[in-house]
Amino acid sequence: MIANVTDVHATIESRLRAVGQRYTPKRRRLVEVLAAATTPPALPDIVAAGGSQLPHSSVYRNLAVLEHAGVVRRIITEGDFARFELAEDLTAHHHHLICSSCGRVEDVTVPASFETTMDRALDRVARRTGFATISHRLDLIGLCRACA
Repeated sequence: MIANVTDVHATIESRLRAVGQRYTPKRRRLVEVLAAATTPPALPDIVAAGGSQLPHSSVYRNLAVLEHAGVVRRIITEGDFARFELAEDLTAHHHHLICSSCGRVEDVTVPASFETTMDRALDRVARRTGFATISHRLDLIGLCRACA
């Protein structure tokens, strides 16, 4: 999912420095766990994947720091169950399928033609309302295969 890992780590280090933080070995390991995940993991999944290098006590605190620095994005599912992923500008543009029953989140990309149509429609809404658009997110909420 990450094209150039070296550049991504340099970008992350720079973003952390900009908010007065360091890119510590625990934060680097946390980034590696998120980069290796096939779907946005929940806190227990991150702790399990990080092994002894990521104790539960520091994972949440470090996720908050990384989120503040614009490195990590929190995805809130039904029932306020959070999952985490690297910021989209570090990976690739995508959307989410969110299961309202189990909280599973799956990344999904849509065809470029749909993305273009959606961007145009959102631009019209923004112009009409005087809203300055930065980006968009599309989360489809429903039931995953296992829960359906």
